[in-house]
Amino acid sequence: MTKKTEKAVENKEAPSAKEEIKGIVRIAGRDIKGETKLRRTLMQVKGIGVTLSSALTKIISEQLNISGNTMIGELSDEQVDKLTEIITSPNKYGIPERMLNRQKDPETNQSGHVIGTDLTFRTKQDVTNMKDINSWKGYRHAYGQKVRGQRTRTTGRTGMTVGVLRKTMLAKAAAAKAEAAGAKTEEKAAEKPAAKAEEKPAEKKE
Repeated sequence: MTKKTEKAVENKEAPSAKEEIKGIVRIAGRDIKGETKLRRTLMQVKGIGVTLSSALTKIISEQLNISGNTMIGELSDEQVDKLTEIITSPNKYGIPERMLNRQKDPETNQSGHVIGTDLTFRTKQDVTNMKDINSWKGYRHAYGQKVRGQRTRTTGRTGMTVGVLRKTMLAKAAAAKAEAAGAKTEEKAAEKPAAKAEEKPAEKKE
């Protein structure tokens, strides 16, 4: 084959390779575009941050024999299942305990990592438990206040603050005073012509 025919064959094969990439891949209850690279894909999953995603990318690339720049749509269904298994139980693949978000669970006394909708459910469950036992954190959660010792004087305000209320009250009081003063001036102006009219007939009687 000549060089021209080889280039023509390569150009014909390129579109077929693009068609093999999946448009959307569902991982941990989240739809992710198939053109997204592996590391950025992991960061889109709830419960996986920047540090953990970089560590998991190395493990997944070793387990699946792929590079970190591989697009998620290029993976087969078996590879996606393996990827989901790794991110749901990263401690089994060498991730240290300090990088897990569920360290020494009070119910099982074991460390693990929770992602996706399970993380949302566990967080809500923890908050309700703190409210039920009437702990200090539960009390703060119940009243919508900061929980971890942050300042609340200048941040985390909800609704109208005291200063804003005071300003509005002062403005209303000033407006009321101005209206009262205007009403008094109008009454005085009306009283003066009436007094003059009463004085004139008295002079004529004399």
